[in-house]
Amino acid sequence: MKIGFNEATTLGNSTLEQDLVIGEKLGYDYIEIRTMDKLPEYLKTHTVDDLVQFFATSKMKPLAFNTLYPVTFNDAAGEQKIVDDLTYMCEVGDKIGCKIVIGVCNWDQGIKTKTEIKNETVRMYQKLADIAAPYGVKLCIEFCGAPVHTVNTFEQAMEIAEACNRDNVGVTLDCYHFHAMNSKMAALEACDVNKVFIVHLDDAEDLPVGQGSDENRVWPGDGAVDLDGILGTLAKKGYSNAISVELFRPEYYQLPAEECLTIAKQKSEAVVSRHFTLG
Repeated sequence: MKIGFNEATTLGNSTLEQDLVIGEKLGYDYIEIRTMDKLPEYLKTHTVDDLVQFFATSKMKPLAFNTLYPVTFNDAAGEQKIVDDLTYMCEVGDKIGCKIVIGVCNWDQGIKTKTEIKNETVRMYQKLADIAAPYGVKLCIEFCGAPVHTVNTFEQAMEIAEACNRDNVGVTLDCYHFHAMNSKMAALEACDVNKVFIVHLDDAEDLPVGQGSDENRVWPGDGAVDLDGILGTLAKKGYSNAISVELFRPEYYQLPAEECLTIAKQKSEAVVSRHFTLG
């Protein structure tokens, strides 16, 4: 199993330029590039060709662009922006070898029925999948474990991914989000594991269902998430894609970025190695 890191883990204490150097030094297999902040900041003083050059010689490779947002319930201008953003990610990804884009649906849409949410999410991901397909890019639906999020459980995200009926549409399984809204282990046991494109590894404080936030994440193995249940089930089902640590905890941003990523890697490998062979 290969281990990556999402740049949210160093959101408050590093840049993409620094993350590339540190991630390579520490022996990470993959990096997930944040398109909402770190990539635009990097491109103020660098070019896409600089990324091409880096990844051409680096053992660490780009895993995914994170995040295409908000995918759903936009007006015409907002929907066109999502199309334009995805096209840009596909074009850059084609150059640097990044073949996954993670999308997040809208937050806090007021009262929407399950049917309205499913229909809108399927419509948009089918549209986007057809744009991404010629580039060989896969799209992930990332459910977010909060009551106000339109897609907030694993089982809901999997149902939508399957309804899209596109080979390049799947799900990001974030362990924190799985825990936060009480997604069901039975759904994971029954799922088509080929539709799980990426696993985000993290842990969480022991909070009631629906009351946590990203800031309540903790180092893998240090919290209340049933990581052994999730990873053990994935291993039994033959999951073979990457596992990427993603943390948003403000106190971790107080650490030097290299120390933060060192601890994240050590904690991640300790948990993952109980179920997968590393490397």
